[in-house]
Amino acid sequence: MLRALHIRNYILIDSLDIEFPEGLVIITGQTGAGKSILIGALGLLAGGKADPSMIGGDAADCVVEGEFETAEGLRIVRRVIYRSGRSRCFIDDCPVQIQELSSLCDRLIDIHSQHKSLLLTDKAFQLSLLDSYAGNDGLLEECRRLWTELGECRKELEEASERLKKSRAGHDYNQSRLGELEAAGLKGGEIEELEEEQKALANAEEIRERLAAAVACFTPRDAEGISASLQEARRQIEHAGRYLPSVHSLAQRLNSARIELEDILAEIEAAAESAESPGMRLETVEQRLSLLYRLMKKHGCASVEELMELRDSLSGELSGTEELEEKCRETEQRLAATEKAYESCSGKLSAARREAAGRFGAEVEGHLHFLELERASFEVEVNPRSAGACGSDEVCFKFAADGRAGVDVAKCASGGEISRIMLSLKAMMAPLKGMPTLIFDEIDSGVSGSVADKMGSMICEIGRSMQVFSITHLPQVAAKGSAHYLVSKHFDDAAGHDVSGITLLEGEDRVREIARLLSGSTITPEALANARALINEN
Repeated sequence: MLRALHIRNYILIDSLDIEFPEGLVIITGQTGAGKSILIGALGLLAGGKADPSMIGGDAADCVVEGEFETAEGLRIVRRVIYRSGRSRCFIDDCPVQIQELSSLCDRLIDIHSQHKSLLLTDKAFQLSLLDSYAGNDGLLEECRRLWTELGECRKELEEASERLKKSRAGHDYNQSRLGELEAAGLKGGEIEELEEEQKALANAEEIRERLAAAVACFTPRDAEGISASLQEARRQIEHAGRYLPSVHSLAQRLNSARIELEDILAEIEAAAESAESPGMRLETVEQRLSLLYRLMKKHGCASVEELMELRDSLSGELSGTEELEEKCRETEQRLAATEKAYESCSGKLSAARREAAGRFGAEVEGHLHFLELERASFEVEVNPRSAGACGSDEVCFKFAADGRAGVDVAKCASGGEISRIMLSLKAMMAPLKGMPTLIFDEIDSGVSGSVADKMGSMICEIGRSMQVFSITHLPQVAAKGSAHYLVSKHFDDAAGHDVSGITLLEGEDRVREIARLLSGSTITPEALANARALINEN
């Protein structure tokens, strides 16, 4: 319940601190006194649009704060609006986003103003009422979840199918390219090795001649071989070293040179022996090089390594096609299973709606008869529609005031009839939704006399199980409240402008206010007596 309301600098309200009791709270006041200002302030707490024009006088900001008694304890909700147009929201003195504030207040207050009666003609609103009455919250949640999953599956399948289509379009071409590259047996660095081998094979004869000439240089025809000469020189220097020690090192160097030259000669001779005759090998190497050059040119590659990268890429793409095919199959299976689950859930939801529709219509009809629409009929028609998040049904509220066959309520109900239908619906739904505080802003507009008295009784009955605010101009309703507040406006000399305020009426003050509602600005003794009688009846 709304325990207290604190307002600072909001339009015509300079300062207001007021507490409210449980039960039915009546608020009255002359036209223009500021009743709508109170509704606007509560609307701000519920997440309504903030505007700098709401700030009263020359103040820098305005503040609206509500104290709510909940099952979890006291919750304090506050909204601050600044001249810049920016606003801040607080729950229990902690800053929050506007969405969080609105979400909380949706569970704390339900403001029913006159324009909200237009919701009665909204198909989504009608469906939500029937679902609340039928207790379909669990089925609805599951239906919405499955519908979301269906959308995700369909999108995923569409995207995978499109990728698969593109992949398949080049599948044969890529398969051919991959086969050619795989058949080539590519190896890294191969082209450089082949080019070296091709160069050697092409010049094999000259290589053999040059190597043979180099070997001959080691054994001159007019002298001993180089190795034997060096060996003899070493012996002579060793003999000389017996008398000249400084030449000993030269003998060692000559021996090292001899050994190195012998190694060189051995390698030259081995190279000469292994020098390959070009034969068929040159042709084989040149054919291999030609193949590699052709593949590089064909595929726009600068090296064998790039050809190998292309081969691996094509292999991955073709493997990806198989993965896409598998993914499409799995997604199709998941989509079919989700469609089946959605159809089952939607069917259960539809059955629950149809089962509840008759009871719902009969209960509303009973309320309307109580509100002196004795011949009224009210029917809830559940019709099939295209599938959606809320199932495959749409609801039509059919109404007739004269006992004839009902038609869509949007096409036939008058303002007074709409008021009575909405009150009937609120009386049914408020306990079901567990709404702590219900606010009626002139829901009794368009009715009078005994109908107004019965509407007051119905509002009063709702107030027995929850806190209800009724902003009214009808004395029959005002007399039924457990607490009565008067909204008034006066010129404040200190502030230099009109200000609105709200005060609790008791005793004769309340009698006079109800008398004013009965007779207007001139309060007669008869009106006072009638007011006392109305109060005493309740």
